[in-house]
Amino acid sequence: MKICVFGASSDSLAPAYYEAARTLGEELARAGHSLVYGGGRGGLMGACASGVLALGGDITGVAPRFFDEGDVLFKEAGSFLFTDTMAQRKTLMEDLADAFVVLPGGVGTLEEFFETLTLCLLGRHSKPIVILNTCGYYEELRALLWASIDKGFTAEACRTLLRFCEEPVEVLPLLQLPAVEEARGISQYGK
Repeated sequence: MKICVFGASSDSLAPAYYEAARTLGEELARAGHSLVYGGGRGGLMGACASGVLALGGDITGVAPRFFDEGDVLFKEAGSFLFTDTMAQRKTLMEDLADAFVVLPGGVGTLEEFFETLTLCLLGRHSKPIVILNTCGYYEELRALLWASIDKGFTAEACRTLLRFCEEPVEVLPLLQLPAVEEARGISQYGK
């Protein structure tokens, strides 16, 4: 399975976030899965890729050409694909992936996550989405999403589509669960 991982590019986070991202990468490689990600050397993206590489796993980095400066990109990735824009990068990662894992991250990570979720709700894909809630990072996001569902702004299917977990070892079993097909395509737009 090709698993797309979204996550922070920052190098100034608490060590627990990097440890969890690296462990996730090791888990992916150990299980024979491939990593598809934004190609960064630093942050949680780079930690995850380092974990995959340490166990000899397969990595595909995807980045816009304008990122190809200095030491920004993880060129050790097995394959590297370049795009012209950030939007093309995101679309290519989504197309390559069989599943998505969202690590803690800032606005870029959130933008990638919300587009992936929206496309699933609209029936454009039926790929599983797991959110790794390291150190409780996504508790407020979960509360916001559940409130949005409770108040009728978001389809109830969102509760089934999103799978939250606290530890990297919980991610792969959640990606194997059924139910995505049942919940997809039933947003307010798809009725």
